[in-house]
Amino acid sequence: MTEATGIVGEFLTLKEGTDADLLAMQCGDFYEFFAEDAEIVADELDLKVSQKSSHGSSYPMAGVPVDDLTPYVSALVERGYRVAIADQHETENGHAREITRVVTPGTHLETGDESAQYLAAVVREASRDGGDTYGVAATDVTTGQFQVTQLDDADAGEALTELYTFAPAEILPGPELRNDDEFLDRLRERTGAALTLHDSASFEPGRASHTVREQFGSETVDSVGIGDKDVAVQAAGAVLSYVEDTGVGTLAAVTRLQAYGERDHVDLDATTQRNLELTETMQGDSSGSLFDTIDHTVTAAGGRLLQQWLQRPRRNRAELRRRQSCVAALSEAAMARERIRETLSDAYDLERLAARATSGSADARDLRAVQETLALLGQVADAVTETERLAESPLADALDGADREAADALAADLDGALVEDPPGTVRQGGLFERGYDDDLDEIIDEHEAALEWLETLPDREKERTGITHLSVDRNKTDGYYIQVGKSETDAVPDDYQHIKTLKNSKRYTTPELDEKERDVLRLEERRHDMEYERFQGLRERVAERATLLQDVGRTLAELDAFASLAVHAVENDWTRPTVVDGNELSIEAGRHPVVEQTTEFVPNDLYMDDERQFLIVTGPNMSGKSTYMRQAALITLLAQVGSFVPARSATVGLVDGIFTRVGALDELAQGRSTFMVEMQELSNILHSATDESLVILDEVGRGTATFDGISIAWAATEYIVNSIQSKTLFATHYHELTALGEELPTVENVHVAVNGEPRSAEGDGDVTFLRTVRDGPTDRSYGVHVADLAGVPEPVVGRSQEVLDRLRDDKAIEIRGSERDDGGTTQAVFDLDSGQFRDGTAGSAGTSVDSGAEPMATDGDPEHAPEESAAEVPNSDEAAASLDPETEAVLSELTELDVNETPPVELMAKVQEWQAELDDE
Repeated sequence: MTEATGIVGEFLTLKEGTDADLLAMQCGDFYEFFAEDAEIVADELDLKVSQKSSHGSSYPMAGVPVDDLTPYVSALVERGYRVAIADQHETENGHAREITRVVTPGTHLETGDESAQYLAAVVREASRDGGDTYGVAATDVTTGQFQVTQLDDADAGEALTELYTFAPAEILPGPELRNDDEFLDRLRERTGAALTLHDSASFEPGRASHTVREQFGSETVDSVGIGDKDVAVQAAGAVLSYVEDTGVGTLAAVTRLQAYGERDHVDLDATTQRNLELTETMQGDSSGSLFDTIDHTVTAAGGRLLQQWLQRPRRNRAELRRRQSCVAALSEAAMARERIRETLSDAYDLERLAARATSGSADARDLRAVQETLALLGQVADAVTETERLAESPLADALDGADREAADALAADLDGALVEDPPGTVRQGGLFERGYDDDLDEIIDEHEAALEWLETLPDREKERTGITHLSVDRNKTDGYYIQVGKSETDAVPDDYQHIKTLKNSKRYTTPELDEKERDVLRLEERRHDMEYERFQGLRERVAERATLLQDVGRTLAELDAFASLAVHAVENDWTRPTVVDGNELSIEAGRHPVVEQTTEFVPNDLYMDDERQFLIVTGPNMSGKSTYMRQAALITLLAQVGSFVPARSATVGLVDGIFTRVGALDELAQGRSTFMVEMQELSNILHSATDESLVILDEVGRGTATFDGISIAWAATEYIVNSIQSKTLFATHYHELTALGEELPTVENVHVAVNGEPRSAEGDGDVTFLRTVRDGPTDRSYGVHVADLAGVPEPVVGRSQEVLDRLRDDKAIEIRGSERDDGGTTQAVFDLDSGQFRDGTAGSAGTSVDSGAEPMATDGDPEHAPEESAAEVPNSDEAAASLDPETEAVLSELTELDVNETPPVELMAKVQEWQAELDDE
């Protein structure tokens, strides 16, 4: 226990009683931090630190005004701190303070972010037979949404995928997971959430089941299909317990328990969401993502819902057709659509306002926002019913999800109660309209009459005394006073009592003024107390209708999301896809939904079914292979969101998951190289994909040596085709794989077409990337041409083409910069049998260029010698005489580089290094 006394001692005692990181304790008009907390807060928020003495010791102190606490707490919570709030209240013995709530990343109501903010729990039940069972529960305390699921026979990756989808701000790991450092590390890496060790007892099955049934009702729990012993219930009980313990006060807004199964939604793991850039680009920017591109919502709740749809596509064909019909109706009724959007633009976030009402933090402006938004439901409903195309669509049914009559009644009550523009504080009066409460009106009349007496006092006193420089005012120190200019103080009457002298004036009071001041203060206090009491009652009535607010809020959000998709479909010529069961994926003139916004896009067709299930996509770099495959994935995803798609027509067979493997960056901080990341992503796909999945492979095996890479890509292709049988698009530069298209019945080759011929050693070529996908394999990669386009220096590009031409013709290659005893240069021939370069110099014994290799078995046989002798190749000294030293050095490195044993990523890095060296010179 601390030896400090007084305020500091009280602070330290309260701090010892909480597991929060920081404590803010109210002391009058300020919230104060003491000791180590003061230093932390001062450092994080750039506050000034002073000293507070207690029991002979000095303690650091930092504080913020009561009215300014929220933004400071928000800043601390965003940095990962859990902040306890100790509020002050009056007792018979003076002031008392107690911790009223703990603000954590997952229970922070005052977030300025419009996106969802989830608190989640994850529980694992270990199994000896293989896969474990995971329970996941997540709630957004700012809106009251609560979702649970159970993953049977699952692995850690599936649980992490579920959590990643919610992007929780805070996660409560269950007892079984707390000592699993690997899982916790992956959890932090994937989600960035704060991890909190909540009371283990709250996860116990019996207690958790009781908590869940108390919150939602036994009938609700039974109807959604989760049992008392399910680990999903354990996770749900822990979340509810944590929300209750933090004192956030929003449990009354958590009224719906939504349980979903793994077959309800499309599986989108963290890697796929990142690779497809659903909500942010690979660089971490929201601008340029799919959500940013198609988001035309006009409300915060509509934007949250649309983002949720993108991250959790559906597999229910009836629901998808309902959404499509709503989008179709709005796309065809332009005037009604814009009328609805204009109306919705005035809507506030009802789901969050419901949470604020139930927590007791809503002020009069919040309740006025509730009133104004509830009133919009009728206007939106009228726009739908008065438009035949909309009235005949499922939009009319969507509006039935909210009780319009109840919404109108509550809106009318609030409108009759609150002034049109209420103040920002609920304790200073001025909240209610006249006629709302007779007793309150009587007090207001008396108060305003007293204020009117004070307002007219200066005129009366000027007339009575003849003093012209006279005014009446009020401050905290002197109360109400009469102020007279010094030049006229001799004329003040005898009943004026002097209270203060200023430089140019004096202040007075009178017995009558003192009496009126007491009346005003008494009436003011009574009015404020009565208004606050009435306001609390009004807020409680709104809180009791939290479900109504949520229903209306979600209905308006859904209409906003539908209208957003309709706007984008109309403006970008998107079409309604046909959603079917089975493996068909037929796209005519498909486009990439994001790329088409910034470039003149070349549409492409795609057809896949049971007989054409695996497409090997070949073609040059920069030709559009990646875009082609990603647009196939995004069109599939958009179709299972219920959106229209960027194509002339599309038939999309429902998938249970979309899995992607594209180029990765080194993650050295996590101890993983590019190739390790590549293999881990491939492993996840091979373990997770099913025959109902869509798989996108953009290169496999490129992060290692050529023959290793080909072998891995070949084996992965066979495994997917023979064992998994998922729809797969596989882009590769390993032309050897195209042979599988001739041998495996469900594998086909397609390629991105090129017009013209690349440059050769004898002259420039003329190549155009058509970005059109055609059947069959490509015949080359055009890598040297791409290097030329990228600005690689001409000596390197020209030499690369020369080496490539000689390799293709099985001719010897001069190694420039090498020297032989006879004054010539070394030559090398690529031996396909061994996969190595061999010494091809005329008259040599045929040794390998690599000193560790076996000698070539030519035995001086002229038939096995290189086609050209050393005399036909210019001496390296002559060839290099016209080159500057820097270029010569680069060419020397190039000739010494073992292309076959160097991973492609390292080769590209080397080319960039050479380019930089030559550019510097």
